[in-house]
Amino acid sequence: MITPDLNQKSANIADPVLKVSNLAVSFGRGRYLAVRGLDFDLNQGEVVGLVGESGSGKSMTAFSLMGLLPFGAALDSGSVIFQGRELTTLPPKERRSVCGLHMGMVFQEPLTALNPVLTIGDQVSEIFRYRMGYSKAQAQKMAIELLGQAGLPNPASTLKNYPHRFSGGMRQRVVIAMALALSPQLVIADEPTTALDPTIAAQVVLILKTMSEQRQTAVLFITHNLRLLTGLTSRVLVMYAGLIVEETKGDFSDPLHPYTRGLMNALPPLPSSGQSKRLAPIAGHPLSPDERLNGCPFEPRCPERLGVCATVCPPLTEKSGYGRVRCHLYYHA
Repeated sequence: MITPDLNQKSANIADPVLKVSNLAVSFGRGRYLAVRGLDFDLNQGEVVGLVGESGSGKSMTAFSLMGLLPFGAALDSGSVIFQGRELTTLPPKERRSVCGLHMGMVFQEPLTALNPVLTIGDQVSEIFRYRMGYSKAQAQKMAIELLGQAGLPNPASTLKNYPHRFSGGMRQRVVIAMALALSPQLVIADEPTTALDPTIAAQVVLILKTMSEQRQTAVLFITHNLRLLTGLTSRVLVMYAGLIVEETKGDFSDPLHPYTRGLMNALPPLPSSGQSKRLAPIAGHPLSPDERLNGCPFEPRCPERLGVCATVCPPLTEKSGYGRVRCHLYYHA
């Protein structure tokens, strides 16, 4: 296992690896709200899921944590404390150093994440050459070991090939290997199974889980596929319109929020189960980034809404022995 000396003052092991408070991201000088105020944390070695419909702000959350916000986006407010350090106030050069050594990211599309004109070997070994100061021979040896851990067959020959020679699943294994190469304390996986068939997606998830467990790396796993999180995550954050509306158990055994239950009801049964059911789509449409409601953002679509839901947005309330939920059905209950 690769365990580089990062020469960084370690945080208290009892503290969260990542603590996010009131994170808000907008476009157009605050006109369009992509993320409206997130509060969550991750502990060492923990895998936490982040789910929600397309446009709910999942990927923008990932980019803001890594300091990779696209042109036109701005961090309006909030705190991102990583291993006891506030990232939002770090100079760009220092922020890049922290993200390069201690935080890794698995992007949604591996073909665009990899450089098409460089071999796999060049892209993997340069991590060890430029970050760790290894020689070319040492870096290649480490790259072969790393690709083998990621489940790539014949990793020595893999080094000589270009990204386009591999399938989507194989490329994603390479990207996972690169993200975990330096045994970071945190990896953000932004929908890493997009466009993969279910069998390959399951294999990719298993590789990510195994490698993160070996390194005791915390993982924020972003997806819209709820089934992928079963057996993978200890907790799941459910996101809607830029807000976390529920923090539930990783097995979704007892969801409380009407939106979470709607997602579960819209999930088709597995073909192998032999079951059939009529899917129940969630009525209406997601909130647009330029829409600002006084009350709960899910109120226009909610089948269980109360009168207060249209005027007051409920806080994210702790439920003893369960998690957190943002809903007037449980607030003060």
